[in-house]
Amino acid sequence: MLGTGFRRARWAALAALAFALAPAASPATAEAAGPAQVAAKAKGKRLVATITRTKYGVPHIRGRNWMSVAFGYGYAFAEDNICTMAETYVTVNGRRSRWFGPEGSWVFAGNGTVNNNLASDFYFQSIKEQGIVEELLERKPPHGPNRIVRQGVRGYVKGYNAYLRRTGVDNIPDERCRGKPWVRPIREIDAYRRFFQLGILGSSGAAIEGIANAEPLLDLGLAQRRQERALEKLRSGEADGFFPIESGSNAYAIGSDATRGRWKGLVLANPHFPWDGSERFYQVHLTIPGKGDVAGGALYGVPLVLIGHTRNLAWSHTVASAWRFTPYELTINPLNPHQYLYNGKFVDMQAIKVTVPVRAADGTVEERSRTLYRTHHGPVFTSLLGLDLFPWTPLKAFALGDVNERNFRYLNHFVRVNMAQSVPEFDRINRRIQGIPWVNSIAADSAGRAYYSMDGAIPNVPDAKATGCAGALGLVLFPLTGIPVLDGSRSACEWGNDERAVAPGLMPPERIPRLIRRDFTHNGNDSHWLTNPAEPLEGFDRIVGDERTERSLRTRIGLIMAQERIAGTDGLPGKGFTLRNLAEVALGNRQYLGELWRDDLVALCGTNPSLVAAGACKALAEWDLRNNLDSKGAILFQRFAERLLGSLTYLPSGTSAGYYLLGNALWTNQFSTGDPIHTPNGMNKLNPLISQALSGAVADLQAAGIPLDGAPREWQHDQRAGKSIPIHGGEGDLGLFNAISSVWDPQAGYSEVPHGTSFIASIGFKRKGCPVKALTFVTYGQSENPSSRHATDYTRAFSRKRWNAVPFCKREVRRQALTTKRVTGPRR
Repeated sequence: MLGTGFRRARWAALAALAFALAPAASPATAEAAGPAQVAAKAKGKRLVATITRTKYGVPHIRGRNWMSVAFGYGYAFAEDNICTMAETYVTVNGRRSRWFGPEGSWVFAGNGTVNNNLASDFYFQSIKEQGIVEELLERKPPHGPNRIVRQGVRGYVKGYNAYLRRTGVDNIPDERCRGKPWVRPIREIDAYRRFFQLGILGSSGAAIEGIANAEPLLDLGLAQRRQERALEKLRSGEADGFFPIESGSNAYAIGSDATRGRWKGLVLANPHFPWDGSERFYQVHLTIPGKGDVAGGALYGVPLVLIGHTRNLAWSHTVASAWRFTPYELTINPLNPHQYLYNGKFVDMQAIKVTVPVRAADGTVEERSRTLYRTHHGPVFTSLLGLDLFPWTPLKAFALGDVNERNFRYLNHFVRVNMAQSVPEFDRINRRIQGIPWVNSIAADSAGRAYYSMDGAIPNVPDAKATGCAGALGLVLFPLTGIPVLDGSRSACEWGNDERAVAPGLMPPERIPRLIRRDFTHNGNDSHWLTNPAEPLEGFDRIVGDERTERSLRTRIGLIMAQERIAGTDGLPGKGFTLRNLAEVALGNRQYLGELWRDDLVALCGTNPSLVAAGACKALAEWDLRNNLDSKGAILFQRFAERLLGSLTYLPSGTSAGYYLLGNALWTNQFSTGDPIHTPNGMNKLNPLISQALSGAVADLQAAGIPLDGAPREWQHDQRAGKSIPIHGGEGDLGLFNAISSVWDPQAGYSEVPHGTSFIASIGFKRKGCPVKALTFVTYGQSENPSSRHATDYTRAFSRKRWNAVPFCKREVRRQALTTKRVTGPRR
């Protein structure tokens, strides 16, 4: 089994794959040297794709149609990452217990949940038993996959299988899955099951164990205590970042009023995704002469670009604040725990009995069964993100209404976007398909328009319904988190139907925030409110996001950097953005909390003789307020800030509200809607937690043998393919735009990067020559195969800030080609 090390935080990811066993050429032909031609003797029409690899192993794939380029994608991707995806196909087919044992677990890297193998198998087998994916495939577009999606899936599957057959399981270069019986050819339905998994990443995917393990609890007192403990974690901050997506992102769209020189429109794509596992980005360029030309990042296995550019449009996505699900509170029949009240009558839950194969301790395979339950609202569940908020008792239970459980519209969305050429066209796609499952959209075009939208699949729950249909839990959870908990006993509390929406239960585009400007739009995972401070977006329902509230430090530094660059006050030459200075801003590694606090912290440090003697005050005073590799003192400040934020709690206030945040006492000037970018500010030197955190950070560094003026070059690394690579950047919660979530090791400092800046691109449209140019990184490399040179080469480049000027136009690709090969396979 492949391992992925992870730490909990917040969002991430989309992807797709597919398959059908494809006969192939002989190994001798496949292994031809040089710019190899991998071909089979033609019999009738064949799929043909040309794969040209440029620096860092980026594949540029050309074919005469979508099926052909997807075939090439499947082949190239399998060369780089077959072990990771083969395990993922085991997962979505409910067979982890068969191959890896029932007691093991896996990390759904996009949302950070750790799922027991057996519970996971029961969940995914229940999806199969209900035929949910098959039902979606029977639907007509836009609700089911369109013709291009189906062709792409078919081609991808054939390419993946062609590589596997020509290589052979016993000859796979990656020893992690070489010769393993769970590596097999895939089918088209496998690809769609993976699509389903990624679609629910921000909703049901965060409740897999809560659905699979749901059963009545007769002890009402125990149920109440569990629920109260879960609510306490939410109030206290112990469940920090309670949101069903672990990953995050930054994105800028820069319009013509904020660019200079030859640049007309620019986009900075900066998703913060896992550095291990299948929710990673794979950089690719797909070309169908005369029909399509698109480049960027695809989540593992997706033969479509999810973040990237065409010749005239560039776009990115950031994890959105909108909730994509609503719990329904059920009134249970006290005489039958499997009946619930609906419109005055008790109705039966649907019992779904599932059986899965399980590897026993002696290696034999046995069967285990469980019954899962479902209502017309959705599956019965008891926990989300590990919090037991939703107990099933003799009186109450909860069902999960998930807007993405039957959403394959997002596949059609990305096919259309991969051919789009302008912001107005992009906006029309968003409005007409409403398929995006859990992200915002940021875009710019060659006409210099900058765009933002939260369009996609959002439950139609206006604030009046969220409050009017709330039970006891809803009255607590909605104000606290924005999650509506609706009364499941009344049809009046179902999601609203609006004829302007593409599907029943969806919020219509007219009630979803969007913005088009000529200067800039920005998002850093806060809500829509301050997409551009000159034009706040207000008046939207709470399920979409909060307004007129404090923004994160990362959002604030993102807005500050944009404003300063446009004004020319950030120390860089000139005013306005270019392709290069956009990249420089993105990886400038300004530490905003340090900018706000460093001087006050140095003054406070000076009142403690032991800290002065240790050299802590000097190290902080000389720190350059950045997290670059050679920023001496950055490690000390980062450790101090992490300790401080980790010590914050809510204390009883004695009021009916229950709690207030002690963290407010950290600031001398509190948040103000009159200056939301720069408040709160000022360090409250009287708060004892601050001095305690600094003393603790000094002790941590001394215990680890780290100099107090230690820099990330020596003390912040990622272990990749057996190599230790220094990594710049830092925690986004501290105001680092280049968000790198690193794990503290008491003996070695920051020694692992579980997620953060992943596929990053500065993309611009020029007035002359090839119309678009992109500077890129895939921070963790194109391949998870430890023996591949592409497991570390991009990471080393990122460490050195050596951007890859990736070629796009045909002449550029030819000039920079390192290898080229032609792959073929049968159409049927």
